[in-house]
Amino acid sequence: MQGVLRVGVDAGSTTMKMVVGNEKNQIVFQEYVRHASDLKNTFCFLLAKAGALWDNQRMSISITGSSGLGLANYLQIPFMQEVVACGQAVKLLIPQTDTAVEIGGEDAKIIYFGSPVEHRMNSACAGGTGAFLDQMAAILNTDTAGLNELAKGHKRVYPIASRCGVFAKTDIQALLNEGAAKEDVAASVFQAVVCQIIGSLAQGRPITGKVALLGGPLHFLPVLRQRFIKTLCLTEEQIVIPENAHCFAAIGAALTGQGESISAAELYNRAASLTGFNNAGAESLAPLFGDENEYRHFADRHRHRAVPRRALATYEGKAYLGI
Repeated sequence: MQGVLRVGVDAGSTTMKMVVGNEKNQIVFQEYVRHASDLKNTFCFLLAKAGALWDNQRMSISITGSSGLGLANYLQIPFMQEVVACGQAVKLLIPQTDTAVEIGGEDAKIIYFGSPVEHRMNSACAGGTGAFLDQMAAILNTDTAGLNELAKGHKRVYPIASRCGVFAKTDIQALLNEGAAKEDVAASVFQAVVCQIIGSLAQGRPITGKVALLGGPLHFLPVLRQRFIKTLCLTEEQIVIPENAHCFAAIGAALTGQGESISAAELYNRAASLTGFNNAGAESLAPLFGDENEYRHFADRHRHRAVPRRALATYEGKAYLGI
């Protein structure tokens, strides 16, 4: 569309990305932020941050992402499936790519570009994704950036379960209790992500040719990229790492989505109507107590059945100790 800005919003499970492109498919604005499940205010924040670009221009806007369908419906904006959006951006910006690997907050994707194009995406488990890395980093009292710094100093890699965060925590805690270095554990977490994605998505199909590494975790965590490259035995000529790898789905929605033409003022008005959006569709339960008297009656009733307590220093005889 001549003279119309193209806007793409990727509302993922943990982050929201906004990309603005012009009629020449040049990206003039991009932003990547964690939304902490507050989609409404995050969307309004990004809209305001890019506000200097609007200047009474009309825009074509599309929304994608695992959390984007509800937002798109509320705003009456076209929705684009995220795997399709990511694939379209790859075709447009890095057409030499044979295979794309993209890691998101709670999903991962592999796209094989051939005839026909094959999309693969995990749907039932967040193992081997950004949320998995957040949880594993918390065990080591750090964040994902700290996990990356720790992994830079590793000397060995241990096998860690990656299909389930609970099993992974068990493995990590056992390694730490046995004296494993945090640096080695951090690198092992990254290797677990690599193994999970290759095992569950590639499922034996080779990842060959020119491979694009996309998504926030692969963009911001160099050691994770290195584990992928080493595991897949990729050469320098095979690796494709675009500058804006963390925003590719938003780019696809912006530059190839079939968004309607809308003015900035109208979009602001629609965004203002999102009050209560985050709670939309949620069911409420009746309160446990209708008023203060009901609570008092409940507390008095249970107080009469409380187990008696006494000072430990005054007790003699056998006792049970629970730890």
